[in-house]
Amino acid sequence: MTVTEQVRRHPDGESLGATLARLAGAQKGAAGAPAYGRFVNRKLGRLLAALAFHARLTPNAVTGISALFTGTGIALLALVSPGWSTGLAVSACLVLGYALDAADGQLARLRGGGSPAGEWLDHMVDSVKIATLHLAVLIGWYRFDTVDGDALLLLPLGFAVVAVVHFFATLLNEALRAQHGSRTRAERSTERPSVVRSLMVAPTDYGVLCLLFVLLGAPSLFVAGYAVLFGATAVYLTLASVKWYREMGRLAR
Repeated sequence: MTVTEQVRRHPDGESLGATLARLAGAQKGAAGAPAYGRFVNRKLGRLLAALAFHARLTPNAVTGISALFTGTGIALLALVSPGWSTGLAVSACLVLGYALDAADGQLARLRGGGSPAGEWLDHMVDSVKIATLHLAVLIGWYRFDTVDGDALLLLPLGFAVVAVVHFFATLLNEALRAQHGSRTRAERSTERPSVVRSLMVAPTDYGVLCLLFVLLGAPSLFVAGYAVLFGATAVYLTLASVKWYREMGRLAR
């Protein structure tokens, strides 16, 4: 057994700082990543991955903890009257769940690589999160009369559709690229990412949405911010879909 293998399996001989340094060296690139995910969530995930490594947690256990925090935040949205305390609790749960979602993959790489079952579990948890978050917003708005008029209840429904389609398209693009021998996002991870692009697509980042829930105590501000994020994500998905379609057309040739 090599020293590296010993450290992977037995973290007792390595300091937390050394683990963080190894994680930073093995970090995947940030090509195309929005600003929050790139500059905040990955660093939070790196810290949590190092802590999980020293606590001898498995990547699947971290995925499960992530699902627990995210599920709690979603449940609070649907079941608890909106207010500043609710908003802080929801935002904290979702932010921590998102960071743990970044941590499980980093922990898997730290331990020598992930597994197909672990990747499947991670994507399944993400699918449930994306499909239910906006529905929880809709349920909360309806139960607690957060918005005036039924027309605004269509807003979270529209956001749910856009979020699910965006997530599906991202996975489908990667699968088709790999199938046709084109470089996937993971294989382009060594490219130098653009800071300007990261900032421009920041409104489409799930992490920004997580932070927005702090405003649940000011319903008018929250609804306005929520509508802005929905519009930005819908426009991005529309423009990106045209680009992706052309890219898939080139794959066939």
